[in-house]
Amino acid sequence: MFWRAPRWLTGSVRNKLLAIALLPLLVVFPLMLLALGLWGNAAYDRLLITKVRSDLAVARGYFDQVLTEVGSGTQGVADSRALFDAWQALQKAPSQASAKPKLALAQQLSAARERLGLDLLVLYDAQGHAIDRDQMGDAATDLAHSLPPMPAVLAPAPVLQGTHARPQARLLLLGPEALASLAPQLRPRVLVPLVPTRNATPTDRRTEDRAMMALTRVPVRDSAGHTVAIVVGGLLLNQNLDFIDHINRIVYPEGSLPFGSQGTATLFLDDVRITTNVRLFQDQRAIGTRVSQSVRDRVLGQGQTWLARAFVVNDWYVSAYEPLLDAAGQRIGMLYVGFLEQPFRLVRYALLAVTGLIFLIAMAVSAWFSLRWARSIFGPVEQMNHTMQQIEDGDAHARVGALPVHDELGALAGHLDQLLDGIDDKTRALQRWGEELDLKVAERTQALQASNASLQLAQQQLVRSEKLAAIGQLTASIAHEVNNPIAVMQGNLDLMRETLGPQGAAVRDELRLMDEQIERMRLIVTQLLQYARPTEYAGYTEALDPNQVVNDCLVLVQHLLAKTGIEVQRDLRARHTTGFNRQELQQIVINLLINAIQAMPNGGALRLTTRDLPDGVSLTVLDSGSGLSPAVMERLFRPFFTTKNDGNGLGLWISVGLVERYGGSLVAGNRSDGGTGAAFTLNLLSEPQAPTSASTQNGRPGPQPG
Repeated sequence: MFWRAPRWLTGSVRNKLLAIALLPLLVVFPLMLLALGLWGNAAYDRLLITKVRSDLAVARGYFDQVLTEVGSGTQGVADSRALFDAWQALQKAPSQASAKPKLALAQQLSAARERLGLDLLVLYDAQGHAIDRDQMGDAATDLAHSLPPMPAVLAPAPVLQGTHARPQARLLLLGPEALASLAPQLRPRVLVPLVPTRNATPTDRRTEDRAMMALTRVPVRDSAGHTVAIVVGGLLLNQNLDFIDHINRIVYPEGSLPFGSQGTATLFLDDVRITTNVRLFQDQRAIGTRVSQSVRDRVLGQGQTWLARAFVVNDWYVSAYEPLLDAAGQRIGMLYVGFLEQPFRLVRYALLAVTGLIFLIAMAVSAWFSLRWARSIFGPVEQMNHTMQQIEDGDAHARVGALPVHDELGALAGHLDQLLDGIDDKTRALQRWGEELDLKVAERTQALQASNASLQLAQQQLVRSEKLAAIGQLTASIAHEVNNPIAVMQGNLDLMRETLGPQGAAVRDELRLMDEQIERMRLIVTQLLQYARPTEYAGYTEALDPNQVVNDCLVLVQHLLAKTGIEVQRDLRARHTTGFNRQELQQIVINLLINAIQAMPNGGALRLTTRDLPDGVSLTVLDSGSGLSPAVMERLFRPFFTTKNDGNGLGLWISVGLVERYGGSLVAGNRSDGGTGAAFTLNLLSEPQAPTSASTQNGRPGPQPG
């Protein structure tokens, strides 16, 4: 299936030319920028990893050099003539006079330890018994119990340098008991409280009490090559700040890192920082914090070197971690170097931003030239199209005019203007002929309209007469059929009142109400006859309180309100009276109330308001139903029009006739107070007025269903 271009592109020459000109810029340039950004980001990361790898190599070289110096220094002490002479003097002295040679030996060992910068330098005899314990505290103990179990590889392995072999110290992890027996004075430097660290491996430990030491054991030999004593030298790495700061100065000398980055170095015992220059706070080193679980699993768990970015204490660093092995080849810690990533990341973003800006400038310049060249093509085309649009809109004098281009498009514009001139001449001729024809048609049409008007008037009068005749027959029949039951009901009611006599006092109000309703039925029949024979009937008018009329009518429809659960809201503020027949006004109001109740079959709010007018009062019935549609509004007051299945369509029609007979009006519409539903307003006069003839209402639109 072939690709279909979008409508906005195919519908305009301008858009096509712009797409041809800008598509390479908007697609190729961003792709080039994306490729350059991805490649540059990867290359930049490789450079940083290469940098930190070389830093780790330098740090490891210095670390190995320190181990070699510990071994060679201890070897120098063991090979010294002074130590051998002091050893012989101690051996030749009687046991009761050995204090002085022993003191001289201790002073010699202490001076050598200070000179070499060691934390431990102890002399043992060939059987492993300590000869001098001044710096260790307790009585002599067996060397095998002073050191934790370890393989024989603890004896210094020679590193050849020319023709001489130099021993190298080995890392050893000492527990609290082993450290206490070997060097109890170092215990305060060993204890490191663990600091909770984000992303570290969960642990229940609270303190790191193990010691990481660089230890070497060198034999003291006599002239025959026999071992007569053993010198043990060691350097404690826990909280050895000079050691780690020296590594940091070697790896990251001042000015070696650009962009304000800072280099750091750390020595780990297991996953705990036992000496570091990483800061936890401004002046507090992060000793006791732990490495993240991912780094621990890679370096200590798998024995691999970590070369990547890592979160160190509180910031991201380009980091290198390498496992440290003890004399038995077990992984006991890590050596770390790294530098802050943020300055390099900011420089990377700046380079990407500059590159993107250069690309954007190049795209903008290219787009400007492309648009100028494309405009020389689509400009004349748009001008010709605009001219044709003006012609279609009725501007017959619109022309393309002279164009600044002299190519095929300029020639085409000239031909178009010539064609439009020819069409304009033909159009004016046709207009003259059309005007003459229109004049003749208008004359004939005027004559036909005159005859049609008289015909339509006659038809309307005929239809009106037929409607009134049908209504007259209907109302006369209804009046005849209803008056007889009314007379029977009234007679039985009178008989009941006479029969009950004084006992009828208990139901006097009910009997009076029945009299009133029978009278109302008689008046309704009379009103029907008024529309059939309007000149034969007239109602008795009196000054009525509209508020009282509303309250009386609500009592009569209370049973309907109770069924539907409609809430009645009254806002009766009228103070004027109205001149009207009481029964007829009640009939009108009840009809409006019933219509409103039927418009809210599922309940709602029925609002009744009365207001004073300059010459009367207004009474408004508002419901919360669906309102009146335009189609219903058009036929609302016509006779026999209803929207209900059980209505006859005469209620509103009769109500309008009654209201206008007394000089008032009935207005219908939708609510304008922000609510939904219909609103019917009765405008009534204050002064009683004799009823007007119903014959004036013969042409009135008929009522809504009652």
